[in-house]
Amino acid sequence: MSTDSLTVAAAAALDAILERHGRRPEQLLQVLREIQEHAGHVPDAAQLRIARALGLPLSRVRGVIGFYAFLSPVPWGRYRVLFSDNITDRMQGNLELLDHLCRRLLLEPGRMSEDGLVSVDTTSCTGLCDQGPGLLVNGWAIPGISRERLDVIADLILEGRPVTAWPAELFAIADNVRRAGMLLDNDLRPGDALRAALARGDLSEVEQAANTRSWREANMAPPQGPVATLNEIRAANLRGRGGAGFTTAYKWESCRNAQGEQRYVVCNADEGEPGTFKDRVLLASHADLVFEGMTVCAYVVGAGRGFLYLRGEYRYLLEPLEAVLTRRRRDGLLGKDILGIPGFSFDIDIHLGAGAYVCGEESALIESLEGKRGIPRNRPPYPVTHGYLKHPTTVNNVETFCAAALIAARGGEWYRATGTAKSAGTKLMSVAGDCALPGIYEVPFGTTVAELLEMAGAEHTQAVQISGPSGTCIGVDEFQRRIAFEDLATAGAFTIFDDSRDMFEVARNYAHFFAHESCGFCTPCRVGTAILKATMDKIHEGRGAPCDLHEIAQLDDVLHQSAHCGLGHTACNPTLDTLKRFRPVYDRHLDHLDFEPAFDLDGALRRARQMTGRDDADAHLDGEPAP
Repeated sequence: MSTDSLTVAAAAALDAILERHGRRPEQLLQVLREIQEHAGHVPDAAQLRIARALGLPLSRVRGVIGFYAFLSPVPWGRYRVLFSDNITDRMQGNLELLDHLCRRLLLEPGRMSEDGLVSVDTTSCTGLCDQGPGLLVNGWAIPGISRERLDVIADLILEGRPVTAWPAELFAIADNVRRAGMLLDNDLRPGDALRAALARGDLSEVEQAANTRSWREANMAPPQGPVATLNEIRAANLRGRGGAGFTTAYKWESCRNAQGEQRYVVCNADEGEPGTFKDRVLLASHADLVFEGMTVCAYVVGAGRGFLYLRGEYRYLLEPLEAVLTRRRRDGLLGKDILGIPGFSFDIDIHLGAGAYVCGEESALIESLEGKRGIPRNRPPYPVTHGYLKHPTTVNNVETFCAAALIAARGGEWYRATGTAKSAGTKLMSVAGDCALPGIYEVPFGTTVAELLEMAGAEHTQAVQISGPSGTCIGVDEFQRRIAFEDLATAGAFTIFDDSRDMFEVARNYAHFFAHESCGFCTPCRVGTAILKATMDKIHEGRGAPCDLHEIAQLDDVLHQSAHCGLGHTACNPTLDTLKRFRPVYDRHLDHLDFEPAFDLDGALRRARQMTGRDDADAHLDGEPAP
């Protein structure tokens, strides 16, 4: 596609994409993503045609393109290589490998080659921490990067071979399940959870909406149908596995009781927290369980349509997941009259993200589903009453839906028998970093950090980052703490650092991450994360003083009081946690007792002095001695 005008073939291809998405404005992101994949960018002429076709202002189309990292109005090259830049990738030498590839391809990082063939840059965590360093080529994930594998990739690029024709072994991603439990080792067949839920009550009269439910629910008879299954979820004390731990039964019941004729179920599979990759494994090997849990939820809340919001970095899972959905429709587990029950109709669409960490927040995710920039909404109202297109919507993450399917099949008491008093069941942990056996561990709630470290073969561990940068960093004296909502609540990331790691550099990497991923909507977060990043860089460059650390503490107060969403609220967590537990590391980086400017004014004139051949005292700023 050209920038100024579309060829006849390009216009036809674009029209086909628009038609496939029903020319609906809420499908804008999906339309843009497909054009990006097809043409390598979204040219101006395509933007204008899309705006007209969807009835949207051109500014809205451009705003969406500018918001998502994987969309661009200008070409990046026929091959776009993005190195994952999580802290574990850094520990495994991703930047040295990036430099190696750039030298092979004779180009600079962040710039497209002169012939328009290729560009190489970094991106946030790609969810391959257990088999890193990882990278994306035109959106397709490749794990286990080494110099040898990069040489192969460089040759393929220089040959101009399409990514779809590259050797399959380059893209082989392992599950790395190290310990399985009630979830990963379940023996459920597709449909078992649904049949068990349906068996709990008569569905001769299927509910359409909460405010039109049958008068029979007021009777004192034993609960039937959806209510009986909701009661099992409540008896299990299932709490959301996203980290916040909101009670699932309460969320489902609130959505079920909300006013409205249409309801939606949304699965949040946008696991962008650096260090977590459990959803990747669940979607790759347990997709039926995920979709079964969503369908059980639809049965309980009375929803007719669902969405799986899949993070853009997991693009390679799209076709396999679509195949599972097709099979389930064929087997009567999705679609109209599920399992032959008249009126019980529900189907699922997959919505692919385009590289925006903030879309992991549920209201931002819904905005993205509606084809907008993923900016978190003001709450209340909450999604359970005003979610997708302002309709009642239940949003849970991948692991939560899997657990719900287990509960529907086995019952609440069975599930609650595992775990602790306040944290029932098991938790999937994505273990990465300095250990012999990185991968997925399914452990009962109540498992200590020390026990998990031993399972993973970690030695000389000095710190563990629980739940990613927005979580908590703990030291050796806290390794007896337990993975549980009443102690260490977590979304599943468990990143290990041994005593060879500089915890200041760990925190600096996370500061860069937050500055990069701030959506820019609110000034406190946009400016605050940039200040945090600049301050950490200043300390790294030897210009830091104790007053800079005091400034970070004050910045944290400002962000907590004024940032629009959780990203800003948690941006300073890694810095303050490591500062509290590893203060000597910071002190070693502080070369000054008093404030030192971040910018070296006299040093900035050094090149001018070299060019003019002057190096006398008058060629230096006042107070700066001549050498």
